[in-house]
Amino acid sequence: MHHISKRLIRSFAIFSWIGFLLSLSCGQQGEQKMAVQVMDSLGRGTYGYDLSFLKAHLPNLIELKDHSGHAAIIVAPEYEGRVMTSTVAGDTGLSLGWINYDLIASQKKKMQFNPVGGEERFWLGPEGGQYALFFKKEDSFTISHWQVPPEVDTVAYQLVSSDDSTAVFSHQAELTNHAGTHFQFQITRTIHMIEEEALQQKLRVAIPVGLSCTAYETDNQIKNTGLAPWKKETGLMSIWLLGQMIPSGETFVFIPFKYAPDAAKYITDDYFGKIPGDRLQVKDSVLFFRCDGKQRGKIGISPTIAGPVAASIDLTKNLLTVIEYSVEKDGLYVNSKWEMQKQPYKGDVVNAYNDGPLPDGSQLGPFYEIESSSAAKELKPADSELYKQTTCHFQGDYQSLRGLAKQLLGVDLDDLKKSIK
Repeated sequence: MHHISKRLIRSFAIFSWIGFLLSLSCGQQGEQKMAVQVMDSLGRGTYGYDLSFLKAHLPNLIELKDHSGHAAIIVAPEYEGRVMTSTVAGDTGLSLGWINYDLIASQKKKMQFNPVGGEERFWLGPEGGQYALFFKKEDSFTISHWQVPPEVDTVAYQLVSSDDSTAVFSHQAELTNHAGTHFQFQITRTIHMIEEEALQQKLRVAIPVGLSCTAYETDNQIKNTGLAPWKKETGLMSIWLLGQMIPSGETFVFIPFKYAPDAAKYITDDYFGKIPGDRLQVKDSVLFFRCDGKQRGKIGISPTIAGPVAASIDLTKNLLTVIEYSVEKDGLYVNSKWEMQKQPYKGDVVNAYNDGPLPDGSQLGPFYEIESSSAAKELKPADSELYKQTTCHFQGDYQSLRGLAKQLLGVDLDDLKKSIK
C-alpha cells in the first residue's frame, strides 16, 4: 500500500507538471494570438502595432509615458536599453522610429552588425582610424574586417530601476581598440520622459497650438573602471547616439551652424562619396540634406561651427523631429573615417546619414539617421563622463510647425522647400 501511494504521488506530480507546461504554452500562444489581432486591427505604421510586435518578440520590454498618456516610447533592455520607437498620439498614432521587423522576428544574430532599428541607441566612437573600436589591431579598414562591438550591438543591459516615466540601465564592458589599448568601463544609461511644460522651459519656446509632441532625454555615462588612465596618445572613446527614423520622398534633415566665411571646410560630405547638389544644399548658416532612403550618403559638422540642435522634417506627415545636445568648441571629437588619420581628434559633433542601396544591390533599411557625439575625455581610474541628448517629435498643422522651426532653429521651412525640390 505504501508503494502504491508513492507511485500515485509521483504520477500526480508528473501530471501536474505536464499540466503546468501545457497551460504555459497555451498562455504564450494566447498572448501571441492576441498580439496578432491587435497588430491586424491597428495596421503596420502605428505605434500600437509596433508595441504588440515588439512584445511578441522581445522579453522585458519597457513602455514609458508622460502624464497625458498620449506621448510614449518603447525601450528594449535586450538592445542596450535603446529607444525603439515613440508616438505623439498613443496606440493609433504613427510609430516614429524605424524597426527591422524581419531581423527581429527571425530571432537570429548576424556576425558583423544587427541593424534591428531604434530611434535612439547608445554607441561608442571612433569607428575607424588608428584608435578605432570597430577594427581589430593590424586589420585593414575594409568592410570584411568591420565589426560592431557586442557592447553596442547584441548585449542586453541590466535594468537598474524603472517607473512609469524613467528607466535606468547599467553594463560592465571591456573593449580593445585598433592600437591595442584595453578599456574597462561601466555604462550607465538613463531614459526619462519630458512633460510638455518642462519641454517648453527646456527649449525656451512656446509649443504652438495645433501640435502634438513627445520628448525624452537620455543621460549616458561611461566610467573608467580599469587601473590605467585613458590618454589621447593611445586612444580615447566618445559617447555616440544614433537615431534611425523612417524616410519618405519629402524628408529632409536640416542642421543650423554658426556662420563662418570658410564654413565649408568644417563640413564633411564625402564619407561615402560626394553628395550631389540636388541632395545637399549648404547655405550661410544651415544645410539641407534630402533623406529619402534612396541614396547612401553622410554628412558631419565640426565643433568649430556646430550648433546645439539638429532637425528633420517629413512634409508628407507634417512631422518635425529635433535633437538637442551639447557642444564643446575646443573639445576632442574623435574622427571615425576608415583610414589612418593625421588628425584623429578632429571629428564631428553632429551627423546625418541617408541609407541607400549598397554596391551589391542590398540595403540595410531604408532609414535615415540623425546622430550626435560627445567630446572624448582623458579619464583617470574611477572618473566618468556624462553626455545628454534630448529627442523631440512634433506633429500637426504645417504653419504651426513652420512657426516652431523659426523659433527653435532659425529656419523657415518654406525656404527649405524652395532650396531642394
